[in-house]
Amino acid sequence: MRWRIVGLETHDAYFNMAIDEVLLERVSEKLSPPTIRFYRWSPSAVSIGRFQSMEEEVNVERCRETGVDYVRRITGGGAVYHDNGGEITYSLVAPEAEFPSGIGESYKDICRSIISGLALLGIKTEFMPVNDIVANGKKISGNAQTRRKGVLLQHGTILYSLDIKRMFSLLNVSKEKISDKMIKNVEERVTSVSAFGNFSLNDLYGALLEGFTEGREYDFGMWSREEIEAAEKLRIGVYGTRKWNFSR
Repeated sequence: MRWRIVGLETHDAYFNMAIDEVLLERVSEKLSPPTIRFYRWSPSAVSIGRFQSMEEEVNVERCRETGVDYVRRITGGGAVYHDNGGEITYSLVAPEAEFPSGIGESYKDICRSIISGLALLGIKTEFMPVNDIVANGKKISGNAQTRRKGVLLQHGTILYSLDIKRMFSLLNVSKEKISDKMIKNVEERVTSVSAFGNFSLNDLYGALLEGFTEGREYDFGMWSREEIEAAEKLRIGVYGTRKWNFSR
């Protein structure tokens, strides 16, 4: 199988989620090739899982005050803060027959690419079921997956840096006031690439690119006009709407 690689881009939350759904549909119809894309979020954003409640999980008022997007994903999982300068996100979309049928095994199979990439930076990581990657026992990457019409979509974040206070201010993690104890607790469970050396965001991207292309036949590609048009339609008509984002 030959892959299309779409290099590191930056979009708002609504386009990022819309293009993923477009890829799901178009790969199932054989209108788009299997694709791996890398992206950032501008402005920063909070995404929630498909079955979560926006009002329960996210401090919507604080997001509005600080210009942070908020969006519902089509994948499950929990609420995630996507900092514009603090992470790289990837999406992989391909026929599910290319991967193990078990959810856990398919997560592990795809996450090997992240593990290989981070190893190039000298960061030793391991897969932690169901869908995390840890370094020194701390989470450095979280991933989510869905399958539709014979196609698998997996996307996930690789943390470059961490602003826990900002994250807490945007997520409804607790009714309590943000405390040093809470911050320390997260620092004990979560880490980032920056904690392991003086790496640039571009260093991380280069390592991930190598990790995901290793052993794969691929070409670098761009979005087609049809993909862009379909994504913009979904961005405006679904992902940018209150109806979708507050549907639970």
